Amino acid sequence: MDSELKQAADEVEALSARLQQLKSEIAKVIIGQEEIVSQLLITFLSGGHALLEGVPGLAKTLMIRTLADAIDLSFKRIQFTPDLMPSDILGTEILEEDHSTGRKFFKFNKGPIFSNIILADEINRTPPKTQAALLEAMQEFEVTYGDKTYKLDRPFFILATQNPIEQSGTFQLPEAQQDRFLLYIKIGYPSGAEETSILKATTGTAKPKVGKVISGKEILRLQELVREISISDGLIAYVSDLVRATRPATTTMDYVRDWVDWGAGPRAGQAMILTAKAHALLAGRLAVTPEDIRSVVLPVLRHRVIVNFRAEAEGITADTVTHKILDSVKPKDS
Repeated sequence: MDSELKQAADEVEALSARLQQLKSEIAKVIIGQEEIVSQLLITFLSGGHALLEGVPGLAKTLMIRTLADAIDLSFKRIQFTPDLMPSDILGTEILEEDHSTGRKFFKFNKGPIFSNIILADEINRTPPKTQAALLEAMQEFEVTYGDKTYKLDRPFFILATQNPIEQSGTFQLPEAQQDRFLLYIKIGYPSGAEETSILKATTGTAKPKVGKVISGKEILRLQELVREISISDGLIAYVSDLVRATRPATTTMDYVRDWVDWGAGPRAGQAMILTAKAHALLAGRLAVTPEDIRSVVLPVLRHRVIVNFRAEAEGITADTVTHKILDSVKPKDS
């Protein structure tokens, strides 16, 4: 058993070094935003999808493209617009002819969804009908067209962006679609020093080149290792308590009953445990700590806790509720 643990520790150390290389490559282009980059890597390690929100000019698209450039996987960008159709994402059947026999037949022409990394740029600019075209791919990692189902290559990630300040020409993502995103990542403004560095780095002639430092096979192995990271029964109970505290029907907190319409479902607990394990692996550890859980609670819950009109009128957000729950709910003894 000791030799198995040592072998696992050595493998984690080696792959953690590759992840640090990946961070270094991204840092050639993206200045600052270390926490956001870590959350994107946690998404990859957990095998999920991420929704990024930030005002224009915060390098959301550039960050995702740079991450894709550093990983040896296929990448496609889909620009979401009001006239985008589901077939523009999934693909469509085209009529072809066998020149040797003259027989005509339909052939499925695969759309951009058949890539490893998908950038769904400004996803809230397309109607719900087109947004829903992503649901099966995000949950089942397959696409059904007509009476045929096509498997997507693994690993498979959808990284979507949206702008929080524009309402004209945008469509709210349905709650069911939001729940398919493992993390909801909010990007803030850079610090003064970071902004100065950004201005200096992006207004000259130098263009950093990002190299591919990790393969799809290594990403899949890292995803397997994430699930092997240990977590105590006490911390699993802590996750359950956090999730149940968001539900007005089961919470003991008056502020949740006052401010929340709908709390998080079981998928939130699954996401919290997986991303906490990924956070531990990213730090080179083989076991989850309470800090790993606390570090992922906000991006896991902010799109799964639906506040009511009273809360919105008072400026209360899902993050506000989550912060108060974190202050109230403490880990049980492991």
